[in-house]
Amino acid sequence: MAAGVAFSQYKVQPAGPPPPDVPGPISATLQKDGSKVIGGSGPAVCEIWFRSAAPSGPKTTEEAVSLPTIPQGALLGVLRFPGPGSDRRGQTIKAGVYTLRYSLQPVNGDHQGVAPQRDFMVMVPLADDTKTDAISNIEDLMKMSRKASGTPHPAILSMSSSSNSAFPELKKDGESDWALHTKIGDTPVAVIVVGKVE
Repeated sequence: MAAGVAFSQYKVQPAGPPPPDVPGPISATLQKDGSKVIGGSGPAVCEIWFRSAAPSGPKTTEEAVSLPTIPQGALLGVLRFPGPGSDRRGQTIKAGVYTLRYSLQPVNGDHQGVAPQRDFMVMVPLADDTKTDAISNIEDLMKMSRKASGTPHPAILSMSSSSNSAFPELKKDGESDWALHTKIGDTPVAVIVVGKVE
């Protein structure tokens, strides 16, 4: 995922506690030890701390949703790029700390074939997102995420439910994607942390 870095192998290691600049209310919801994704023998690509309990709400009836009880805009965790990173679209994201919030790809014809499921995470600069409350208005969330990408498109990571048996585990997915299989509370998820949608 890091811009300009092309490692053939990636691995996951413990990341330790969340960054000290994460506001107390958010930090209190996070796992005590995150996951660090490393490429080869180089520096960390990213570090992720998910919530220790998955947010839950009424089950959605929308189609192609793999995590139907997570509410729109719910806080899922925090991600840190030690150096420049990138999102699922290949957009360059500056080094720093970002919140991760849940959303669904809109059904408008613009996102057909991106993934079999519509679930994704939206990155928002930590300085602009300091509360644990869900951001239910999708337009507000997309506007906040554009500050992370610096483009007309939000900064996103693809995610889905996971049927993996080991957590956390980093597994190659297809030709060039690498998915982190982990848990948000008791909910197993897979997040593509390396790879760009073609």
